[in-house]
Amino acid sequence: MANLTLTTLDLNNNLIGDKGAQVLSEALKTNSTLTTLNLESNSIGFNGAQALAEALKINSTLTTLNLESNSIGENGGVALAEALKTNSTLTTLDLWDNSIGENGGVALADALKTNSALTTLDLYNNSIGENGGVALAEALKANSNLTTLDLESNMIEVNGGVALAEALKTNSALTTLNLHNNSIGENGGVALAEALKTNSALTTLYLQDNSIGFNGGVALAEALKTNSALTALDLGYNSIGDNGAQALSEALKTNSTLTTLNLRSNEIEENGAQALSGALKINSTLATLHMSFNSIGVSGAQALSEALKTNSTLTTLSLSDDLIGPSGAQALSEALKINSTLTTLNLEYSLIGDNGAQALSEALKTNSSLTTLHLQSNEIGTSGTQALSEVLKTNSTLTSLNLGYNLIDDNGVQALSEVLKTNSTLTTLHLHKNLIGPSGAQELYEALKTNSTLTTLDLLYNLIGDEGAQVIRQVLQTTECNIKF
Repeated sequence: MANLTLTTLDLNNNLIGDKGAQVLSEALKTNSTLTTLNLESNSIGFNGAQALAEALKINSTLTTLNLESNSIGENGGVALAEALKTNSTLTTLDLWDNSIGENGGVALADALKTNSALTTLDLYNNSIGENGGVALAEALKANSNLTTLDLESNMIEVNGGVALAEALKTNSALTTLNLHNNSIGENGGVALAEALKTNSALTTLYLQDNSIGFNGGVALAEALKTNSALTALDLGYNSIGDNGAQALSEALKTNSTLTTLNLRSNEIEENGAQALSGALKINSTLATLHMSFNSIGVSGAQALSEALKTNSTLTTLSLSDDLIGPSGAQALSEALKINSTLTTLNLEYSLIGDNGAQALSEALKTNSSLTTLHLQSNEIGTSGTQALSEVLKTNSTLTSLNLGYNLIDDNGVQALSEVLKTNSTLTTLHLHKNLIGPSGAQELYEALKTNSTLTTLDLLYNLIGDEGAQVIRQVLQTTECNIKF
């Protein structure tokens, strides 16, 4: 008996293989209700993809097809491309990690020249290469409906990057382009920057890990002075250095549309941080700034802290592994006493120690905006944990606290457990990889008897042993909190 109501079917990770895909394909030829089909991780090869392609030539209701992490190969990609030439209903196609190769990429590009329904295409990690990238760029010159294209990890290199840049000069539909890890180099970065000077549709551009260097960074900064469409730019792992950061800072002083900027791991030091600080004192649109894995040091943290005292738009700041130490944490703490907009602060791997934790605790006594604080791997021990616990007695805004990979022992956990008996706002607490023993587990057990707000507690890789584990199992019988141990 045919099902006439099912609209979504999720068969993710069920090893249905080619035979299962073939059976489903037969059903799709007559089914008129299913709109979403998830076949991720199902060991589907060419035969299964070919069967699905034949079904897509007939089916007129399916809008989303997820074939992520299968093995359809080049021939499977070509078969699906043929189907797209006539199919007029599929809007989202996910071929993430399917080894479709250059031929599959070129075939899909050819289909995009005539297809008028597809809006999202995910080709992550498919080795389409330069030729695949160039072919897709040509397709984008004619296609007017694709809005999201994911080409992460496809080895399109410089020629592919330059070709896509040329396409962006005329394409007015694409809003999101992911080119993460494609080795487009400085020339690719410069070419994309030129395109951004005239393109008015693209809002999100991911260029992480592309070796665009200083010249690429400067060129993109220049483009941001006139571009009024881009809202998110990811330049992580590109070695733009202080000069690139300074150029971007100048652009941020006048740009009024960018809300998210990722500069993670870019060899930015004190001078770059100071330049960005100057920009943040003027810019009124940037909401998220990722600066992790640079080397801004204490001076850089102090400069950014000064900016936070007056900036009223930044909500997320990530400075993990930036060598800020206790003094940098102290500076940020002073800023948090005044700032009323920052909601997320990431200081993981910053070696702030107990002194830094104590300083941040002082800030949390008056701060009423911060909801998420990441302090993983900071050499925080008992005194730092006790200080944070004390402030949690009065702070009513912090909902997530990450203290994993520190030096918290049973004494520190005793302080945290005591505050958990009365705190009614914290929902997530990470204490993984610390020095918590059986007695610490017992203290947490007592706290969770009365606490009704904590939903996630991470105790993995501690020293609770069998005794502590038994106590936690008892807790699980009486609490809705998700405890990892």
